Amino acid sequence: MFISFEGPEGSGKSTQARLLAEFLCEKLGADRIVLTREPGGTKIGEEIRAVIHSLRHHEMAPTTEFLLYNAARAQIVAEVIRPALAQNKIVLCDRYADSTIAYQGFGRQLDMEMVRTVIHYATGGLKPDLTFYIDVSVEEGLARRNHGHARGEELNRMDVQAREFYERVRAGYETLIREEPLRWVRIDGAREIDKVQSELRQVLVSRLVFLTANLR
Repeated sequence: MFISFEGPEGSGKSTQARLLAEFLCEKLGADRIVLTREPGGTKIGEEIRAVIHSLRHHEMAPTTEFLLYNAARAQIVAEVIRPALAQNKIVLCDRYADSTIAYQGFGRQLDMEMVRTVIHYATGGLKPDLTFYIDVSVEEGLARRNHGHARGEELNRMDVQAREFYERVRAGYETLIREEPLRWVRIDGAREIDKVQSELRQVLVSRLVFLTANLR
């Protein structure tokens, strides 16, 4: 099973992905669970991540940014995700291709047909079975992001965009959810961490039961 986590800056999706992975490791065994992230998750991907996110690269063109994300994605799909799925493992990925559609397609306003075509090429058409969208408002997300930076958390290029950019990203996610409502599950991320995690676990357990029943 392939599960992705999506959401705006400050949504807490990385924390929730980690907590859910820990829960699954306890229940199913650590050898059955793979937790990874985009961009990154491989040696090559992490080096690409450093280039994309560096504040020194403020001159990076949107097309360059887009292609770098997909280069990292092609590597993680080939090196990590597909091999794990072939071994019947559960893969949890902190961001995946939907982030590029939302951020580079809608946010950067790149040609959407081109965006989807390149993503399909990079992934070989691989899509998550389930995508959790950790939903917070633009205002809440930006406030959390700023608070995190004040405590010493990472500040990268994607954290210093204009508000209008984040509004377009949010609209992009809403479009994606409407397009594939059966794959997406919206989770209210404005609540306490434990309450968000509890709902994630409930949804996942119900989906696993459903999937198991349909595989018999």
